[in-house]
Amino acid sequence: MHLNKRLIIGILFLLIVAGSFGSAGSLISYALSPAQPGSTSSVILEVRKNAGPGELAQLLSSKGIITSPSLFVWLGRLTRQWRRVKVGEYKLSPALNPVQVFGVITSGISVSHPLVVREGENIYEIANELSRYALITTEKFLELCQSAGFIKTLGFPDPAPETLEGYLFPDTYFINRTTTAEELVRKMVKRFFAVWGQKEEIRAAELRMSRQQIVTLASIIEKETGAPSERPLISSVFHNRLSKRMRLQSDPTTIYGIWERYQGNLRKSDLTANTPYNTYTIPGLPKGPISNPGKASLQAALFPVQSEYLFFVSHNDGTHEFTKTFAEHGKAVKTFQLDRKAREGKSWRDLKKSSNSSN
Repeated sequence: MHLNKRLIIGILFLLIVAGSFGSAGSLISYALSPAQPGSTSSVILEVRKNAGPGELAQLLSSKGIITSPSLFVWLGRLTRQWRRVKVGEYKLSPALNPVQVFGVITSGISVSHPLVVREGENIYEIANELSRYALITTEKFLELCQSAGFIKTLGFPDPAPETLEGYLFPDTYFINRTTTAEELVRKMVKRFFAVWGQKEEIRAAELRMSRQQIVTLASIIEKETGAPSERPLISSVFHNRLSKRMRLQSDPTTIYGIWERYQGNLRKSDLTANTPYNTYTIPGLPKGPISNPGKASLQAALFPVQSEYLFFVSHNDGTHEFTKTFAEHGKAVKTFQLDRKAREGKSWRDLKKSSNSSN
């Protein structure tokens, strides 16, 4: 950070005129002297609304950023910096001198926190991640994601979706104390439209599917995929089932429909639950997306490979066994799911049992 020479000259002038201290040189020396020259450590300091000079100086002193709270208060008064201090979170180091410290806390440039939105996370999982930072409330975030009025302001071609599930594009977003929920959500939707354009609209029309249907299918593919290379093949299975008017029978869709009460283990009663997302009971696609898919899953939904597969079952290692007939599927289920040896140490069923027995 560059030293503000005018500020130092101003200090000297004011001290001489006002005679506030016996020695102007002592304050000048203080203003230019870091608490710990050459230090590589840093702290995050929050400047709260209505924090007074004395309170803030004591806080800086307690963090080891300055050596004398009283001199820091006088320095701010004589240079009229206190009126310029802005609320925010700032990264400060003991290697900064007091003049540089004022430069940081008057800049208004708050520390940014990375919010990582992963492929396949739903709006509730993203909201939970947001709660870690206490910058944007989960209630406000979810309210916006489900607000018809707000969604209409985001530029969706008609018809606009009922919720923003599926349209909060997976990426790393940086938020700080000044970031609003509205700004964050707009950025997420803008990222979606950076990968969904006219070419995607045309391809969806070729498949006789709407944007909403493709995003919904992509959200299921994202949740069903353990091995990225399998996305187009999993997409093929679902496209084949849809064309034959077969139920999709996807566990992740069922889970989304009972999200508030889901405890990590699907029961038989859950598979018959009456929700618009339970693809064991409803024909075709669920009501809407169940997660936020990335570009690869969107492309897989748009461009499935050609196959005759109608079923797949997990190998318990992220990959799947794909089959064409129900008989073949039944054999694969017996081999990879009903055989405990095939699941040992891999399946969530066995991991859950192991966890319970150790408690």
